[in-house]
Amino acid sequence: MQYLMLVCRDRADSPQPPSQADRDGAPDVEQWWRAANDAGKYVMGERLRPVSEARSVRVRSGEVVLTEGPFTETSELIAGFDVLECDSMEEAVQIASGHSMAHGGVIEVREMWPFEG
Repeated sequence: MQYLMLVCRDRADSPQPPSQADRDGAPDVEQWWRAANDAGKYVMGERLRPVSEARSVRVRSGEVVLTEGPFTETSELIAGFDVLECDSMEEAVQIASGHSMAHGGVIEVREMWPFEG
Protein backbone atom coordinates (compact mmCIF):
# COMPACT_ATOMS: atom_id res chain seq x y z
CA MET A 1 0.00 0.00 0.00
CA GLN A 2 1.17 3.52 -0.69
CA TYR A 3 0.98 6.30 1.86
CA LEU A 4 1.23 10.04 1.29
CA MET A 5 3.15 12.06 3.83
CA LEU A 6 2.17 15.74 3.80
CA VAL A 7 5.14 17.58 5.29
CA CYS A 8 3.80 20.68 7.03
CA ARG A 9 5.26 23.68 8.80
CA ASP A 10 3.67 26.38 10.91
CA ARG A 11 2.44 29.46 9.06
CA ALA A 12 4.52 31.64 11.40
CA ASP A 13 7.74 30.06 10.11
CA SER A 14 9.85 31.67 7.42
CA PRO A 15 9.26 30.66 3.76
CA GLN A 16 12.15 28.20 4.05
CA PRO A 17 11.92 25.02 6.11
CA PRO A 18 13.50 25.35 9.57
CA SER A 19 17.23 24.76 9.73
CA GLN A 20 18.58 21.67 11.46
CA ALA A 21 19.63 23.92 14.36
CA ASP A 22 15.96 24.90 14.84
CA ARG A 23 14.98 21.26 15.45
CA ASP A 24 16.91 20.22 18.53
CA GLY A 25 17.48 16.48 18.47
CA ALA A 26 15.68 16.05 15.14
CA PRO A 27 17.17 13.63 12.64
CA ASP A 28 18.71 14.99 9.47
CA VAL A 29 16.29 14.72 6.52
CA GLU A 30 19.06 13.27 4.33
CA GLN A 31 19.58 10.46 6.85
CA TRP A 32 15.81 9.87 6.98
CA TRP A 33 15.63 9.67 3.18
CA ARG A 34 18.62 7.32 2.97
CA ALA A 35 17.13 4.95 5.59
CA ALA A 36 13.66 4.93 3.96
CA ASN A 37 15.14 4.48 0.50
CA ASP A 38 17.56 1.74 1.56
CA ALA A 39 14.64 -0.11 3.21
CA GLY A 40 12.72 0.02 -0.09
CA LYS A 41 9.94 2.14 1.46
CA TYR A 42 10.58 5.47 -0.27
CA VAL A 43 8.75 6.02 -3.59
CA MET A 44 9.14 9.75 -4.26
CA GLY A 45 8.94 13.19 -2.72
CA GLU A 46 9.63 16.87 -3.28
CA ARG A 47 9.65 20.22 -1.52
CA LEU A 48 6.98 22.67 -2.64
CA ARG A 49 7.32 26.33 -3.58
CA PRO A 50 5.93 28.88 -1.04
CA VAL A 51 2.17 29.07 -0.55
CA SER A 52 2.24 32.65 -1.87
CA GLU A 53 2.88 31.13 -5.32
CA ALA A 54 -0.03 28.66 -5.09
CA ARG A 55 -3.17 28.93 -7.21
CA SER A 56 -6.54 27.39 -6.39
CA VAL A 57 -8.54 26.32 -9.45
CA ARG A 58 -12.31 25.86 -9.50
CA VAL A 59 -14.80 25.59 -12.33
CA ARG A 60 -18.19 27.17 -11.62
CA SER A 61 -20.94 27.45 -14.22
CA GLY A 62 -18.43 26.49 -16.89
CA GLU A 63 -16.00 29.28 -15.95
CA VAL A 64 -12.53 28.75 -14.51
CA VAL A 65 -12.19 30.64 -11.23
CA LEU A 66 -8.57 31.15 -10.24
CA THR A 67 -7.60 32.29 -6.74
CA GLU A 68 -4.11 33.18 -5.66
CA GLY A 69 -2.92 31.36 -2.58
CA PRO A 70 -3.97 28.16 -0.83
CA PHE A 71 -7.37 26.52 -0.89
CA THR A 72 -7.84 26.79 2.87
CA GLU A 73 -6.68 29.07 5.63
CA THR A 74 -4.90 26.95 8.19
CA SER A 75 -2.12 27.48 10.70
CA GLU A 76 -0.03 24.81 8.97
CA LEU A 77 1.26 24.97 5.41
CA ILE A 78 2.23 22.04 3.22
CA ALA A 79 5.95 22.40 2.55
CA GLY A 80 6.42 19.15 0.67
CA PHE A 81 5.35 15.55 0.32
CA ASP A 82 6.73 12.05 0.30
CA VAL A 83 5.18 8.80 -0.90
CA LEU A 84 6.00 5.61 0.98
CA GLU A 85 5.34 1.96 0.13
CA CYS A 86 4.47 0.26 3.43
CA ASP A 87 2.67 -2.84 4.68
CA SER A 88 0.47 -0.89 7.12
CA MET A 89 -0.47 2.55 8.46
CA GLU A 90 1.53 1.70 11.58
CA GLU A 91 4.67 1.16 9.50
CA ALA A 92 4.08 4.42 7.59
CA VAL A 93 3.62 6.32 10.87
CA GLN A 94 6.81 4.78 12.27
CA ILE A 95 8.77 5.91 9.20
CA ALA A 96 7.13 9.37 9.25
CA SER A 97 8.08 9.83 12.90
CA GLY A 98 11.74 9.73 11.88
CA HIS A 99 11.38 12.67 9.46
CA SER A 100 12.95 15.90 10.71
CA MET A 101 9.71 17.84 10.18
CA ALA A 102 7.89 15.54 12.60
CA HIS A 103 10.12 17.26 15.19
CA GLY A 104 9.78 20.85 13.94
CA GLY A 105 6.40 20.82 12.17
CA VAL A 106 3.87 18.08 11.53
CA ILE A 107 3.59 15.12 9.18
CA GLU A 108 0.13 14.06 8.03
CA VAL A 109 0.03 10.46 6.79
CA ARG A 110 -2.77 9.23 4.50
CA GLU A 111 -3.21 5.90 2.78
CA MET A 112 -3.56 6.42 -0.94
CA TRP A 113 -6.74 5.19 -2.60
CA PRO A 114 -5.75 3.65 -5.94
CA PHE A 115 -7.59 4.84 -9.00
CA GLU A 116 -9.63 2.02 -10.46
CA GLY A 117 -10.19 2.98 -14.05
